[in-house]
Amino acid sequence: MTAVTDRTLDFDRCYRALGSRDARFDGWFVVAVRSTGIYCRPSCPAIVPRRENVQFLRTAAAAQRSGFRACKRCRPDASPGSPEWSSRADVVGRAMRLIADGALDRDDVDGLARRLGYSRRQLQRHLVAVLGAGPLALARAQRAQTARLLIESTDLPLGQVGFAAGFGSTRQFNATVREVFACTPGELRARARGVPAASPGGLTVRLPARQPFDGTALLEFLGARALPGVEHYADGVFRRTLRLPHGTGVVALEAVTGGLRCRLRLEDLRDLAPAIGRCRRLGDLDADAPGIAEALTPDPVVGALVADTPGRRVPGAVDGAELAVRAVLGQQVTVAAGTALSGTLAAAVAETTVVADPHVSLLFPTPAAVRSAAEVLRMPERRRATVRRLAEALERGEPLLDGGGDPRGAVDAVRAIDGIGPWTAGYIAMRALADPDAYPTGDAAVRRALTARGIDGAPAQAAAAERWRPWRAYAVMQLWADPTRGAERP
Repeated sequence: MTAVTDRTLDFDRCYRALGSRDARFDGWFVVAVRSTGIYCRPSCPAIVPRRENVQFLRTAAAAQRSGFRACKRCRPDASPGSPEWSSRADVVGRAMRLIADGALDRDDVDGLARRLGYSRRQLQRHLVAVLGAGPLALARAQRAQTARLLIESTDLPLGQVGFAAGFGSTRQFNATVREVFACTPGELRARARGVPAASPGGLTVRLPARQPFDGTALLEFLGARALPGVEHYADGVFRRTLRLPHGTGVVALEAVTGGLRCRLRLEDLRDLAPAIGRCRRLGDLDADAPGIAEALTPDPVVGALVADTPGRRVPGAVDGAELAVRAVLGQQVTVAAGTALSGTLAAAVAETTVVADPHVSLLFPTPAAVRSAAEVLRMPERRRATVRRLAEALERGEPLLDGGGDPRGAVDAVRAIDGIGPWTAGYIAMRALADPDAYPTGDAAVRRALTARGIDGAPAQAAAAERWRPWRAYAVMQLWADPTRGAERP
């Protein structure tokens, strides 16, 4: 059974998924049961309800808006997210990414609409038509989930939990928790007794991934590119600093069964939701892994690799501007050389986190700082000029690499910067924009891998890549990781 991706949600197909308790559909839709007033994941182990009592909805927010409460058994609000919202280029996908990053905790709906180039009414209409809920309802559902994480994972006073989760008042916080979870904040905390509380300003959460998922390979990829002071990888744990809307933070990620263990220490707990959202994008946790494997496994070039490691992901980025700068610094040099240049840049600016950590303390420079500090880099003047032009464009907000822009427009804006070629633009699209079909044209490692398989010459190799659509980025990751290729990954 393929994933449920149509906007109308075919009832029979969804009901079959519910009957099979197929976890692949968790996050694609939720199951609202009229007879109980509860909504669940498709994989909920409870007795399958009668057809006439079931309603399928796109999001938890839509279920909550319709008066349904979250199931206490399967916790549908904590399921992996829909792969659609990571890469969809339309206003709905862009709005979902911005809301996940806490946009409505920092601005109002009018500000969100302006950022997307729509009026408030147009944005509301689009979101309700596709998701069954408007921007405020979507943000409210996210705040409820953040509140539950803080209630269950910290000993923060309940009066402060609501503020940290983004609620405007204690009354609103209490009412939302009672409505969504059918219990008070105090009852939620009592139910979680015995769970070790996090240290002040920090907490540990499990980030579920859509299965299958190769978390070890993902963290090894990131670890091979770790910037000293900004990132650190050892003993299977990847750490890095975060620049967040209300302050700074440090995250430690470790592969565990079903996803990643995420240990966060934040200067301001209001940044919890944005930090989790960025970590999910970094890990590509919501990728449609079954759909990717189904499409690529029959391919004569990458099929065997996909069959061996069907859960390999395309590592994302916690900050699109940072990734773009690092991509340009890494043009036409080895991974080690590009990482060294980026590390030199970060050390030259020497902006540190407020959160103390023995492994990482440096923040990657802002575009303004990159422009000013580019002179310290030992590199050809032509590439230094490209770094400056990119930093100036990022300062102006073009290209938009924060998830709120149109990915295709962002790639065009990147390509328009003198000195940035198709390989760099494709790499940025792969990692900063989460484009599943992005392709680093001219990649030397991919060319060698194809040649080793008897596919030689540009036309034949281009034809092979066309067969991988719309999952070219995942095919590239498989070839980069192929141990028989004998070449360094870019």
